[in-house]
Amino acid sequence: MKPDVKVLRLGDMVFNRQGVFIRRAIHAVVSIALRLFFRRIETVNASEVPYKGALIFVMNHPNGLIDPALVFVALPRKISFLAKSTLFKVPVVSYILRVIEALPVYRKIDSADVTQNAKTFEASHELLRKGGAIAIFPEGVSHNSPKLLPIKTGAARIALGALSVSQTDEEIDLKIVPVGLFYTSKTTFRSEALLHFGEPFPVKSVELEDGDLPREAVKELTEKIENSLREVTLNAETGSAINNADEAANLFLSVSETFDLEEPLSARFEFLRKYLAEKNTRQEKNLKADKVAHRISQYKKKLRLIGLEPENLSLSSQPFWYVFQDFLVRVFLLLLFSPLAIIGTILHFPAYQLSKILASHYTNHGVDDIISTVKIISGIVFMPLTWIAAAIFVYIFWGWKLALAAVPLCFFCGYVALRSLEEIEDLRGWFRAVVLLYRKRKLFVELLRERRDIYLSLKKQ
Repeated sequence: MKPDVKVLRLGDMVFNRQGVFIRRAIHAVVSIALRLFFRRIETVNASEVPYKGALIFVMNHPNGLIDPALVFVALPRKISFLAKSTLFKVPVVSYILRVIEALPVYRKIDSADVTQNAKTFEASHELLRKGGAIAIFPEGVSHNSPKLLPIKTGAARIALGALSVSQTDEEIDLKIVPVGLFYTSKTTFRSEALLHFGEPFPVKSVELEDGDLPREAVKELTEKIENSLREVTLNAETGSAINNADEAANLFLSVSETFDLEEPLSARFEFLRKYLAEKNTRQEKNLKADKVAHRISQYKKKLRLIGLEPENLSLSSQPFWYVFQDFLVRVFLLLLFSPLAIIGTILHFPAYQLSKILASHYTNHGVDDIISTVKIISGIVFMPLTWIAAAIFVYIFWGWKLALAAVPLCFFCGYVALRSLEEIEDLRGWFRAVVLLYRKRKLFVELLRERRDIYLSLKKQ
């Protein structure tokens, strides 16, 4: 069955949400922050997630608080997250966690009292019996590993525990939904994020043994959760293997990318997943894959020296007048909005730099990786402060009427600056390709032919 791929728009993230006003307000702020940080957010098979009934979302955990935030804004239904207990001691964050009804998890690595988890389990059982949804990260920590860490038994215990508790009441229909989170570059501003929802599977109740859950049943369900997560996540032995696969994806997918056509992020994810899976099948294939990987690496070096990306070579497939017209329109729009872009860049530069500095100093919270979390939270704080400061400045010199207009105008200028800088970067590569095509056609054709040969080699793997 063809996957249901959807680009997550800001309107989808903000409207038709559940909860009290303050929860919806937090939802809107988080949605705007994520949509600005990520250039593109995609979901796969989000439509397959049930809108009603007891659900447990199990997710990989590569990116701190950004991971639950993405699921928080991607789905219309209300979800309670299990978050490490130390976050409930952080000012502002603790308030937000309580508003969105998060539940604390007490971990040994945080030197917390793990016996307190009994209360969290009871609260989770109660919520699931009422047909609610919870989300948990069974790896236990946010990390930079290129593969899933060993899965802990907490998710399985909560699921089986909820069913065993409900045996005296009405039987509940409980499902587990695996969610794979994938980032093109998780700490980079204007990178991309993908939420891959796996097929929900039901959990069957088990008989208790001396008042406790049978170990074998917990082990079996934990293994099932791990296997389901492997189907929606990337797993490699080393980071270099991921990088090699990513370079192969850039080249392979570039064949179908043009000026106005960009491959879905889900297509990149599927290519990477298959590429990594096939590379581990047998030694003979590994040797062939290594040769192709070396060719790709050498080819990328050639392109870098010229300042091109593989997709820029697709220029030759476009009619000259189409290319020329596209350039004229895009350059005209850049010039038209350049005054606003310049103002937006100057105005937001201090806040942007402060966010980067803070992220470089606070890379971890305990054992968890939080660079992107710090960047986004800093942006949520510093950007509005920038607008308020600008409004105060305008109020002092020009009065309150113009001061009221200053805040939305500052936001708009910042957005124009953001899009303009991205457009300039994109046009730079295409402009170099045009120059190469018409001044060094022979070199351009050689690069195009080599790309086609490597593309065919990748298809045969």
